[in-house]
This record gives sequence, C-alpha cells and structure tokens, in this order.
Amino acid sequence: MLLCASALGCATTPAPPPKREAISAYVVGAPDDLHVTILPDPAIERDVTVRPDGMVSLDLIGDVPASGRSVSQIAADVEQRIARFKRGASVTVSLKTAHSNAVTVLGEVRSPQSFSLFKDTRVVEAIGHVGGPVFTASTGRVRIVRSGGGEAVVYRVNLDAIQAGDQRTNIVLMEGDIVYVPPTFWARIGYVIQAFLFPFNPLLGVGMTVAGVAIGP
Repeated sequence: MLLCASALGCATTPAPPPKREAISAYVVGAPDDLHVTILPDPAIERDVTVRPDGMVSLDLIGDVPASGRSVSQIAADVEQRIARFKRGASVTVSLKTAHSNAVTVLGEVRSPQSFSLFKDTRVVEAIGHVGGPVFTASTGRVRIVRSGGGEAVVYRVNLDAIQAGDQRTNIVLMEGDIVYVPPTFWARIGYVIQAFLFPFNPLLGVGMTVAGVAIGP
C-alpha cells in the first residue's frame, strides 16, 4: 500500500516544462506580409506579400528574394539595388503578418487545422486552440512530428501527465510541426467496423486513423 501511494505521488509530482530553444532572427517565408519603407523623400511605402517563389516585387527594382532571409537582410538587398535610382536611400523592412510559421494539429481533436504561431506556443496551447481532444482521443500518446535537416523527429507527449502537473513533455512548437492526437484502440476498431459496414459513407476520423497507422503506435 505504501509503495503504491509512493508511486502515485511520484506520478503526480509537478515537473517544469522543457526549456525553450534559443530564438534566432525570424526567417521570412511565403506567404508572409511585409511593410517596406524607402527614404528619403519622396518616400516609397509598400505592403508586399512573399510569393510562393520566395520573391517580392517593389517599385523601380522589380523582384527581390525574400524567402529564407531575415527582414534586415532583405532591407540591405533592397537598399543596394535601389541605390542607382535613389541617392542615399535608407530602407526599412518590417514583418507585418507572419503566415509561414504555421503548425498543423490533426487527429482526434474538435477542429483539425493549421494556424500560424504568433508567440511561443506549447503543445497543450495548440491543442486547446483547435478545441481540445475529443472523447475518442488517446491523450497519453500524442506525437509531435518535426522535420529538420532532411529527416523527421518524433516527440512523445502525454497530455494526461501534463494535466497532472508533469510538464516535461509540454514542448514549445516550431514552424512546420505536426501535432497528431491518435484515436484510442477501441476507437480505431470502431472506425474499421464503420468503414466495413458503410464503405461509401465519408467518416470523420478515418483519414486521421490512416495517418496514425502510417506514423505508428
């Protein structure tokens, strides 16, 4: 009995979340919105959107590479290009709206979707943003799929432990992360039975279940 009580105590002992990774300069990508100001007078001010090809278009100089650069790098490039048209040009580029740093939440949640990160967001906040898990969710086996350096890394997240105070798997999300909330064992069986009995009936969750099988248990 004492051993059991001790084990329960350990299971609910509060633990801090993992530290945030060091934040470097924001890297612009499509379809971010930028605000460009070119001085001196007559000033040129433009709101531009990074196109799928990674370029933005500006007066006098045409297309300028933007994707994969910081706003200061873009400003320096624009300043150099426009110098032949505007003597003593000073260029400022600011990020107006970030769209490229999106994450995707899939699986057994109320409203699966992709959305942009406007602040440091941990996995619990992201799941809450889409309405939280539904009753068919296996909340102890949530996964984060993160791609980087040409390969994917999978992180395990235990929502049950997080709710009990153990924050060690409450990871800060990064651009491009996929958060997958899998169905429970019985829910997966239910989906298979439904698909067998009603093969032509679109089922909410069937596609997510297939994704879960592909990712693995």
